[in-house]
Amino acid sequence: MCLMKQIATSTALAVLLATTPAFAQDDTPPDNPELAEGAELLNRGFQLLLEGLANELEPLADEWAEGWADLVEKFGDMQVYHPPEVLPNGDIIIRRRIPLDPPAPGETDI
Repeated sequence: MCLMKQIATSTALAVLLATTPAFAQDDTPPDNPELAEGAELLNRGFQLLLEGLANELEPLADEWAEGWADLVEKFGDMQVYHPPEVLPNGDIIIRRRIPLDPPAPGETDI
C-alpha cells in the first residue's frame, strides 16, 4: 500500500473514530431519534467523503512515488549535494559539495 493511501486511510479512520465514540459506548436509545439518524447520516457522509479523497489521491501518490524514484536514481547519494539555493532571478541550483573534475579541453556536456 502506498504512503499517501496509508495516510488517507489513517486520517479517515481517525475522523470516523472521533465522530462515533458517544454512539459506540452508549446502548441506551437516544432521546431524539431524529438526532441519532442525523448523526448516522453525517458519519456515513464523512466516510464517503474520505473514501472518495483516498481514491482520488491514490493515482497522484503513485505518480509522486515514480517521480521520487527517478529523482533518487538520478542524484544517487544526496549527501554529496548542498541544499538547494534560489538565485535572485528565480533559478534553483543544487551544488555539489565536492565539484566534479572539469571536462578535458574539447569535451562538452552538450
